[in-house]
Amino acid sequence: MIGNAVRVMRIATGEEADDTPDDGKSAAAKELGSKGGKKRAANMSPERRAEIAKKAAESRWKKS
Repeated sequence: MIGNAVRVMRIATGEEADDTPDDGKSAAAKELGSKGGKKRAANMSPERRAEIAKKAAESRWKKS
């Protein structure tokens, strides 16, 4: 706990860079989101996963 307090103080004073990106999500939300995606993929048929992947690829190429 004291180590974290010292690190926060160093970041605040500019001695140490805060290199962690902030995407606005809590750690719990990230963990639950990754579990949900894995569970969804496990329940999907290979054909449905391929269909989704093709649609995503088309969308990426369309943007260029």
